[in-house]
Amino acid sequence: MTDLTLALDAMGGDHGPRITVPAAVQALRIYPHLKLILVGDENQITPLLSSFNREITARISIQHAPEKVEMGDKPAFALRCRKQSSMRIALDLVKERQADACVSAGNTGALMAMAKVVLKTLTGIDRPALVSCLPTINHKPVYLLDLGANVSCDAETLFQFAVMGSVLCEAVTKKQHPSVALLNVGSEEIKGTGQVQQTAQLLTHTPQINYQGFIEGNEIYYGNVDVIVCDGFVGNITLKTSEGIARLLLHQLKQGLTRGFFIRLLAKMLAPSIQSVLRQMNPDHYNGASLIGLRGIVVKSHGNADEAAFLQAIGLAVTEATRRLPEMIEQRLESILLDINS
Repeated sequence: MTDLTLALDAMGGDHGPRITVPAAVQALRIYPHLKLILVGDENQITPLLSSFNREITARISIQHAPEKVEMGDKPAFALRCRKQSSMRIALDLVKERQADACVSAGNTGALMAMAKVVLKTLTGIDRPALVSCLPTINHKPVYLLDLGANVSCDAETLFQFAVMGSVLCEAVTKKQHPSVALLNVGSEEIKGTGQVQQTAQLLTHTPQINYQGFIEGNEIYYGNVDVIVCDGFVGNITLKTSEGIARLLLHQLKQGLTRGFFIRLLAKMLAPSIQSVLRQMNPDHYNGASLIGLRGIVVKSHGNADEAAFLQAIGLAVTEATRRLPEMIEQRLESILLDINS
C-alpha cells in the first residue's frame, strides 16, 4: 500500500475528540502506511494523545482550528461563517492535496455544502451523492444512493448516481460489472415517476452499466443487486425507516425477555440470531457514508458514532483513497458519454 494521509475533523459529531482521537490511533495500528492530520482544538487533542504509544502518535500531526461547525448550524451559515472550523480546514487540506481524504462526523448539511464549494464536482457530474453500504440476508452488501444530499433529482442526475454507485461498488468490493437497479413502487416497466422512467431508458441503453431494472422496497435487503439508486428524499426515508425497524425489533426482544416463562424461553433461544441481525442493521456496523462525485474523497460518519464506528469510517476512506475513487468515476463517465455520443 502506498502512503496515505487523511484529514480527520476531530471536533465533529456528538462526542468530538474523545471518540475521534482514540479511533485515529486504532486506525494507525491497523494501517502501517497511514498518516493522519487531526484538525481541531489542539488544547483538547494533545492531552488525549499523551496516553498512547509515541511510535504510533508520531504519524499524527495536529492542525489547529479555532472553530467548529455546530450540529445545529444551517448549511448556508456554516459555509459563510465557519471558514476556520475543523470541518472546513479538513476539506481545504484535501483541496490543497495535503490529505488524500477527509472524514467527519459533523453536521451533514454543512459538510455537503462545504465539500461541494471547496472541492467542486467531477466533470460530467452535476451533484454529489451520499451513499452507504447496507447489510443483506445473504451477507452481500448493497450500496444505496442518494441518502439525502439531493431531495429532488431529474433523470440525468439519477443516471449519474447509477454510474457513480457502480464504480464505487467495483472499487470497494473489486467486483466486476456490479448490478444496478432503480428503487421504484413496482417492478413492472410501466410503474414509477417520469424521472424514474426516463432514467430506466438511459440505463437500458448504456451497456457499460449492468442495469437490472426496477426493485421494490421490500427487496432492498435480499442482496439480489449490488447498487440501488433513488433520489435523496426516498433514500433518506428508506435508511431512517430501516434503522427504526431495527430498534423496534430490539425493543420487542427486550420486552419478550421480561414476560411469561415460555415467551422468555423462546426469546432467549432466538436472542443470539436476532441480535446478530440487529447488529448488522445497526448504523455503527456499516458506518461511513461516502459523498461521491467530488474532486476529492469525503466520508461522513454518523454523528453519534462510537470509537469502533468512527474507525469504520476511517477504513472506508482508506479504501477509497487507495483505489483513487474520483479518478475512477470520472474516467468511467467519460467513457460512457463517448459511447453515447458516438
